[in-house]
Amino acid sequence: MQTDIEISQSAELKPISLIAKSLNTKAQHIDAEDLIPYGHHIAKLSPACIQKLQPLPDGQLILVTAISPTPAGEGKTTTTVGLADALNQVLKDSGKKAMLCIREPSLGPVFGKKGGATGGGFAQVLPMEDINLHFTGDFHAISSANNLLAALIDNHIYQGNALDIDPKTITWRRCMDINDRALRHITLNANAADAINVTERETAFDIVVASEVMAIFCLATSLEDLKMRLGNIQVAFTATQQPVLASDLQAEGAMTALLKNAFQPNLVQTIEHTAAIVHGGPFANIAHGCNSLIATKTALKLADYVVTEAGFGADLGAEKFIDIKCRKTGLQPAAVVLVATLRSLKYHGGVELKALTLENVTALKIGIANLQRHVHNLKENFGLQVVVAVNYFATDTVAEIELLQAEAKKLGVKAILCKHWAQGGEGAKDLAVEVLRLVESASGDTVKFLYADDITLLKKIETIAQKIYGASAVQLSSMAKASLETLEKNYSHYPVCIAKTPYSFSSDPNLRGAPSGHVLEVRALRLSRGAEFIVVTCGDILTMPGLPKHPASEHISVDHAGNITGLS
Repeated sequence: MQTDIEISQSAELKPISLIAKSLNTKAQHIDAEDLIPYGHHIAKLSPACIQKLQPLPDGQLILVTAISPTPAGEGKTTTTVGLADALNQVLKDSGKKAMLCIREPSLGPVFGKKGGATGGGFAQVLPMEDINLHFTGDFHAISSANNLLAALIDNHIYQGNALDIDPKTITWRRCMDINDRALRHITLNANAADAINVTERETAFDIVVASEVMAIFCLATSLEDLKMRLGNIQVAFTATQQPVLASDLQAEGAMTALLKNAFQPNLVQTIEHTAAIVHGGPFANIAHGCNSLIATKTALKLADYVVTEAGFGADLGAEKFIDIKCRKTGLQPAAVVLVATLRSLKYHGGVELKALTLENVTALKIGIANLQRHVHNLKENFGLQVVVAVNYFATDTVAEIELLQAEAKKLGVKAILCKHWAQGGEGAKDLAVEVLRLVESASGDTVKFLYADDITLLKKIETIAQKIYGASAVQLSSMAKASLETLEKNYSHYPVCIAKTPYSFSSDPNLRGAPSGHVLEVRALRLSRGAEFIVVTCGDILTMPGLPKHPASEHISVDHAGNITGLS
């Protein structure tokens, strides 16, 4: 059996200019001058291109999310790619087009535990090595902008501290795009040569996908909006407890200059030559989990149907997609695809990893509770139309498939078996047909938000905990209580971005299935003033992951011909 990278490297790619021309279905042409090439198969869409697309009508937006993830893997990105390819097969003679819009991979998981994020099998975006590694340098630009601000803060203090910044209140951290637990706690200015103008202080690094710069990058509507939001970042307080912003340090102009080219969306293709925009990439467990807004809005101008995804399970990525991204931008998903696998549902039913390939209808029925909770949340809490995509594995049995489909029917949704990993778009055509049916039968009702803007931050946290996670209560640490009291005064109108384990509805990753009555433990609250939301850190969630005992990097190399091997 070929590996993902072997399948990718054996695929025949089209010049990216031909992929762009394939999108000319809305009386507007994508010409050569609209593209900024990064080689033969990757290009950025120019600002002039994005501007000329603005008068065009929007296509329909289809959101792909998943059940609570497990070590067995669910294949959400693979399903996103397979669905887009399948839609183009179904739409072949209609004159309509579909494309996909997903996040850029982070080097942290690429070299860590999860691997890359370009799909798998015959449902991949290409060239997968470039996309999974440096790509067009967007993440490097984001980390550079982040770290420039950090350097400017410390330099300002060193140069006399005209703003009277209290070093103990500095909240801005440096970041990098590698998992490195050694950087979770660091000391700055230890044994500094000039002890007059510097103060030793404790801080930490975040992974770049957790940086507020990444969140701002993915929510900004234009370069002007990006610059304004960067200037609004709060980095510290003065000795008299006045907030210090990035604009006080005159940092936003230079930060925007670093991000100018990165802000242009990246155009690539799937194995089946479906156009794909891959841009931005906040994690959904520690950030808001969606690709850039400018990418999504551009895709909606280019295609009749746009398939996008939200990170991790629907309790995290989909909730943030709706309560943060849709709330702030007016986006409206016409349908939602909820990805599940039989083996992951059996894991939620109590089966351990090594036994997931064995038929176990009893455990499956127990584990389906996780699927039921997600379907309920999407349909009842958000008012969305849902179809379940069952990502097929060779060990799935007829009895298990029939049970899952019967249980889904009780919930008023279809569970459709999908074989896109092995068959590409052909293996997801049934899913595509159902998605089109849902889109065409949509009532036109606007998506429902989980909470109103004008309730308190605590009530917003409690609403998510109780309505989405099934929690009985929220418990705040003393540090979280102190932060909440301050934030409620000026930022109670902001949405909240819950940072918690993706592996459970609770803040305990070991609670599988659909636990109820648990207490959501809130450890800290952090203001993202430029992104305009409050990050709520729960349980043991960390903004700088670590590497596993045997990281994926151990298997990655380059052969004598210069081909990358072992990337997954």
